[in-house]
Amino acid sequence: MAKTDAKPTAAKRKTPAKPKTAAKRAAPKAAKTNTSEARSRFNSALEEARAGVAALGAEARDRASGYSTQAKSKSGDYAGQVKDKAGELAVEGKARATDAISGLAKLVGENAGAIDDRLGSKYGDYARSASQTLKQTATKLDSKSVDELGDDAREFVRKSPGTAVALASLAGFMFARLFRGK
Repeated sequence: MAKTDAKPTAAKRKTPAKPKTAAKRAAPKAAKTNTSEARSRFNSALEEARAGVAALGAEARDRASGYSTQAKSKSGDYAGQVKDKAGELAVEGKARATDAISGLAKLVGENAGAIDDRLGSKYGDYARSASQTLKQTATKLDSKSVDELGDDAREFVRKSPGTAVALASLAGFMFARLFRGK
């Protein structure tokens, strides 16, 4: 046999297994119980939050519906008031236009004699004819309602859109010159 120079090793001591106590054996069960309880509480909190959100959403929809109803009723009131005021202004504008055309017809008719003297009877007749046409226009304007005038204007635009655009441009130019700030 061969001799070995190996040092004798110290025998490893085995530590005896500690006996598990009842508390340590119950710890995993308690952790599972605590986890399931935490989950249960978390889920119930989520359910409460969802119910709260649903209740707030329902309340918001109810309030929005109420506000919408109020806005619609007020806008209907305001729309009626605006329509009435616009109608009054249109009637007043029609009356002023009629008066202005009548006044212009009277002025042209009165000056027809002076035109006869200065330029000749041919031009005086033109002035009288223009005066008659202006009087007839004023009478027609006075006899029609605002709605009829609107219908006539729409028909005119349909029949001759180029003339309507030209007249609108001319009127815009005149208003711009009239109200131009200096």
